[in-house]
Amino acid sequence: MNDGIRNNILRIQEKISESALKAGRKPDDIKLMAVSKRFSVDSIVSAYNNGIRLFGENRAGEAVEKFSDLKIDFELHFIGHLQSNKCKMISKIADCVQSIDKFKTASLLNDFCEKEGRTIDILFEMNTSGEDSKNGFKSEEIFFRTLDQVRELKNIKIRGLMTIGPMTADEKAIRNSFARLRNLYEKLESEHRDLSLDTLSMGMSSDYEIAIDEGSTLIRLGTAIFGDRKY
Repeated sequence: MNDGIRNNILRIQEKISESALKAGRKPDDIKLMAVSKRFSVDSIVSAYNNGIRLFGENRAGEAVEKFSDLKIDFELHFIGHLQSNKCKMISKIADCVQSIDKFKTASLLNDFCEKEGRTIDILFEMNTSGEDSKNGFKSEEIFFRTLDQVRELKNIKIRGLMTIGPMTADEKAIRNSFARLRNLYEKLESEHRDLSLDTLSMGMSSDYEIAIDEGSTLIRLGTAIFGDRKY
């Protein structure tokens, strides 16, 4: 298992470099997240021992169970749909929530973080594929209206945007989805220069090379690092 994870990480790092250089970008500008959903603590530690410091989980209970007592220097992002009754739990352990798509969730996080005496980073999730099965803002108008509300929350720091590419083998559709997020990010940067924006999170195990070509600064890989999940 350890050798497999190490070899996978090395192979991915090579592909990141190749994709970045091909796109005229610096490989160091792209962060690699290990999505550890349904993978063991041993697998997480193995990824850590091979250079990974950024991890993602999409189930609140599982995140707390695996990371609360983990004695490594990790950064944890919550990347799944965050239910209101899980905000307190996530506010205590996550460094960032990548899946904010309504003011209510951000406001609850803010309240719990205020009680904890900490701030939390967030990304806004956009539904750029138009698929009904996915969460995220579909309307830019609603997004910008929510942004105006969220930016007033004192314990929330807005860092950027996130999307999940469409479930398809159609490269053009995937590319269009990522390009749409990049264009919105550029609009956000130009219209809200006071925000500390630095993260464009897009790209998973099946499409991260396209995402890098389209400007991703953070790719979220699970099976490409750890192998197939067991359900």
